[in-house]
Amino acid sequence: MYLIPSVPYLDSAFDLATICLISALLLLSLLSLFFVFHLRLKCRTSHQLQNFNSLWTVRLLLVLFISFWAVNELLRIPFFRRRYPYPFLPALTLAQQAGLCKVHVVLSLGLYEPGFLVTFLFLVNVSVKKHSRDNKWGVVIVFALCLPIFLLQLFFTYFSPPEVPIPGFLKRSFMTIKDEYGNDAVLCMYPLVNTLVFCAFAIVYAVCFLLSCWRVVSLVINKGLRVRIYALASAVLFPLLVQLLFLGISVVFSPADTFYGGAALMVFLSVLCCTVVGESILIIRPITEALSAGGDCCLWIRDVGPGKQVADEG
Repeated sequence: MYLIPSVPYLDSAFDLATICLISALLLLSLLSLFFVFHLRLKCRTSHQLQNFNSLWTVRLLLVLFISFWAVNELLRIPFFRRRYPYPFLPALTLAQQAGLCKVHVVLSLGLYEPGFLVTFLFLVNVSVKKHSRDNKWGVVIVFALCLPIFLLQLFFTYFSPPEVPIPGFLKRSFMTIKDEYGNDAVLCMYPLVNTLVFCAFAIVYAVCFLLSCWRVVSLVINKGLRVRIYALASAVLFPLLVQLLFLGISVVFSPADTFYGGAALMVFLSVLCCTVVGESILIIRPITEALSAGGDCCLWIRDVGPGKQVADEG
C-alpha cells in the first residue's frame, strides 16, 4: 500500500502551489467583500437596490465561509505550520501540530465547506421565492443545516462510541515521519471515517442542488440566465465529484508519498474551482450588473417569484 517513495522537493512544490492559490482566493474574497459592502452603502439611496440587497448578510456569510476555508487549508501544510505563523513564539510541538490536523479536518469537512455549499443552495432556492427572507433567518437556516455534519465530524474526530470501537487507522488524522533533515514531522491526512461522513453529505447535497437548479431553469426563459445557472451547477457538482474521488484515493496512500500530495492538491483544486465560480456568479457578477443598471434590473439571485418578469431580468 505504501510503496511509492517520498519526494520531499515535489511535496514542497505542491505546498507552494497551494499557498499561492490560497492567496489568490483570499484576494478574490476581499474583492467580493468590497462589492457586498459597496452595494450595502448604495442601497441606502436607492429603493430598487434595497430589494436586491435583502440577503446581503447571507452573501457576506458566503464570503466568510470561503475565506475561513482558505485560511484553514494552511493548517495542513507542514511548510507553513512549522515555520511561518509563529516568528516570535516557540515552535509548535508535535502534539500541537497533530491537534491542528484534527482541527483542520473538523473545520474543513464539517463546517466551512458544507457552510458555503449550503449557502449556494440557499441562494439558489430563495431565487424562486415570492417573498424575501429576513437576513438573520437566512443565516440561521444555513447554520442549522450545517450543524448535523459538523457534530458528526467533531464526534468521529475526538470521540469514539464505546459500544462500536473504531479502529485507529480509520480515524487517523495525522502521521509522524522523519523529514529530509532527520527531524520528526507531522503530516495531516483525511481520516476514512470523516471522509465517508462527508461523502454521505455530498451525495444528499448534490441531489438537492441539482433539483434546485432544475427548478430555477424551469422558471426562466432568458438564455443568459440559463447559461449562468448551468455554469453554476457544473462548477459545483463536477468539482464535488472530483473531490470525493481524490479523497478516496488519498486514503490508499501514506501522507509521505508523492501520490498523496497530488491527490491532496486535486482535492484542494476541486474545492477552489467551486469557490471561485460561486463567488463570481453569486456575488460579483450579479452585484456588478445591479449597480450598473441602477437597481432597475435585479438579477435571478434576488427573490423572484414565478409571476415576475424573470425573462426580462439579467
